[in-house]
Amino acid sequence: MQDSRHNARILALQQLFELYFHKQNLDQNDKNTELFPINKILEEDEIKDYDKALFRELIEGMPVNEIQIDEIIEVLAPEWPIDKIATMDLQILRIAILEGFILNITPEKVAIDEAIELTKEFSNDQSRKFISGVLGNLIENKSKYIK
Repeated sequence: MQDSRHNARILALQQLFELYFHKQNLDQNDKNTELFPINKILEEDEIKDYDKALFRELIEGMPVNEIQIDEIIEVLAPEWPIDKIATMDLQILRIAILEGFILNITPEKVAIDEAIELTKEFSNDQSRKFISGVLGNLIENKSKYIK
């Protein structure tokens, strides 16, 4: 059985990855970049149901909070500048921080567990350890970083 909230995170991850990729790799004057249609992603990933409200909150919340999230990541992982973190790993971190710590729409530990699940599906063991370490550091020191 598919988990609609997990599916929403998968879709948000793919859309945010694509947006960030275009932002980093295309001419900044090219404003006509079209995203891969969500219905095609649903078909490709064989997703039958997803939490539309969670998806919308993640997609709409990221541009508003991205600078704050990146500042948190930079403090938590000073040896890894934002532009050196793999794009997929960066988006997974951003989603977990946004969902569990900034918007508080999911318990922090659930957001971290979901981030680890996403790394299992979309990244590798080294990335999983990195993301787990950053988010573990955040949960231990959140009063320093989350206002």
